[in-house]
Amino acid sequence: MRAISSKLVLLLAAFLFVLTACGGDDTSSDGGQPTVVVTTNILGDVVRQVAGDQVNVETIMPAGADPHVFQASAQQVDLMMKADLLISNGEDFEERLLDVLASAEEDGVPVFEAMSHVRALEFGEDDHDDHDDHDDHDDHDDHDDHDDHDDHDDHDDHDDHAGHDDHAGHDHSGTDPHFFTDPVQMVMVVEALVESLIANIDGLDVEAIKANGASYVEELETVNDELQSMFAALSSDQRVLVTNHQVFGYFALQYDFAVVGTVIPSSSTLDSTSAKELAELVEVIKENNVKAIFGDVASSDVLAQTLAAEVGDMKVVPLFTESLGATDTDASTYLGMLRTNGKLISDSLSG
Repeated sequence: MRAISSKLVLLLAAFLFVLTACGGDDTSSDGGQPTVVVTTNILGDVVRQVAGDQVNVETIMPAGADPHVFQASAQQVDLMMKADLLISNGEDFEERLLDVLASAEEDGVPVFEAMSHVRALEFGEDDHDDHDDHDDHDDHDDHDDHDDHDDHDDHDDHDDHAGHDDHAGHDHSGTDPHFFTDPVQMVMVVEALVESLIANIDGLDVEAIKANGASYVEELETVNDELQSMFAALSSDQRVLVTNHQVFGYFALQYDFAVVGTVIPSSSTLDSTSAKELAELVEVIKENNVKAIFGDVASSDVLAQTLAAEVGDMKVVPLFTESLGATDTDASTYLGMLRTNGKLISDSLSG
C-alpha cells in the first residue's frame, strides 16, 4: 500500500508541475508577446488587421454576442486586468463590462476607447453635417476639425420623418456609441489605434504597424465607395429605415437615409417597448411605405416579427448590427459585415 501511495504522490506532483509549466503567467502560448485585449469582436477584427502578428489579440465577446447583455467570465476579467493595452468601444456600449473597464484603468492598464476618436453623434441630433468632405478621404489629418455637423444637408426629403425617432417617449439623450456602422468613422479609429499601439507597447515594428494601418484605411475607403455606389440606385423615398433599436444613426447620416422608427426606442436591447408605442410605429410604417424592418442577428426579433405581422406583407431582415457573424458567414470580418449589411439593406428597399 505504501508503494502505491508513493506512486500516486509522484504522479500527482508531475501533473501539477505540467499544469504550472503550461499555465505560468501568460494568458496564451504566444511566445511572450504583449497582449492586447479587445471587448467587442468588431474591434477585435480591426485590431488584428492593424497589429498583425506582432501582438497577441484576445477578444472578449464571441461572434453573435449582444454587447448590451454580455458578461465576462472570471478568466476574461483577469485578461482585461492584465492587458498590455485594453481596447473598448466606449460610451457605455459594453453595458455589463463598465465596472471592469473602470477598474482596469484605475489599476494603470492603458485603455484605448474608440469613441474618443470619432465625430460623435448625439441621439436625436437633426443637424447633419456635410459629407462631401468624406467622399475622397484624401486627408485624414484634419479629422479633428470636423466636430460640427451643422453643415450637412438637411435631408429636406425626410423632414416629415424628423419626429418619429421619439415616438416612444423614451429618453434619447446622450452619445450614440454605434459609430462602426459608418466605415468613415472607423478610419479615424484606425489612425488613432496605430498611434496607441506604438505609444503603449514596446518593441513593435513601427513601420509595419503604420503600413498595416494605412492599408486597412484604404480598404475601409473602398468599402465606403462600394456602399455609396450600392445605394445610389435608391430614391430618397426608398431610403427609410425601421430598425430593431437605435443603431443606424451614423450609417443614416453617411448614406443619406432616414430612420423613421425603432421597435425598441433605445440604443440598448435591454430596454423594452409598449403596445401603444408599437401601434404608433405601425402608423409610421404605413405612412412612409416602409418595405422592411431591420432586426439584429445577435438579439431577439420577436417584437419585430409581431410588428411585421400587424402591418401585414412586411419582412423582417436580420442585420449584423453589433456583432460579427460566425466564421462560415460573409459577415465574419468587419469589412464583410459592412458589405453584407449594405447588400441586405439595398436589396430589401429597392423592390
